[in-house]
Amino acid sequence: MSIIRADSIKDRSGNGAPTAPNGFQVTGVCTATSFVGSGTALTGIDAATLKFGSDTKAQAVSGGVNITGNLGVSGVLTYEDVTNVDSIGIVTARSGVKIGPTAGVAGTFFADGSYVTAGIITAGSYRGDGSQLTGISVGLSTEASTATDGTTVVLNLAKDDHKVLAAGVVTIDVTGGTEGDSHTVRIQNTGIATVGFATHFLFPSGGTPALPTASGAKSMISFTVHKVGAAGTELFTGASVSFS
Repeated sequence: MSIIRADSIKDRSGNGAPTAPNGFQVTGVCTATSFVGSGTALTGIDAATLKFGSDTKAQAVSGGVNITGNLGVSGVLTYEDVTNVDSIGIVTARSGVKIGPTAGVAGTFFADGSYVTAGIITAGSYRGDGSQLTGISVGLSTEASTATDGTTVVLNLAKDDHKVLAAGVVTIDVTGGTEGDSHTVRIQNTGIATVGFATHFLFPSGGTPALPTASGAKSMISFTVHKVGAAGTELFTGASVSFS
């Protein structure tokens, strides 16, 4: 066995490193400023793990890579099936955004800007075209009632306009109501009729108007809800108008 003792080894020209076409076998520690080339035959290296100190920050698994902690990306990050997204900037989804579990998605934002939901949308106000909305009341809502002799017809103040077909002695009363709402009562006599009003109706100077009693007579009274509640409903009522 031969032993070479040298402080420095160079190639023949003295300007470069010597070549070892058959390789080196080192039984001690091999130290270098850097290593270049294939490391596929190296052992003792955990190539599936990125660590900071002794802490594992990235771990390669069969389905991809598990990241522990935060991930900073200066370019574009493309991902699928992410659990949480916390962004301080703009999040762009090319095909849309689905909200809820995969089975039975609760809502979807589509790429064209539309949103479809199976739940309830609550907002402080709505603006824009509402022509395609259903289940809402637009304009005045009307109710019609038929009252016969000795009966009291109760107007539902959830409606705005009320039509009463009266015959005999009839009393008009109300239920519900919202303070400040205005209402009209259109009365048509289908026979000889005497129409009176419950104490909720307050008329100018305290006088209840005498409506026409003849069959076929038509009258109208307008009123505004002054107050509602346990203390009693009060309706400020204008003078009657006869169209007979």
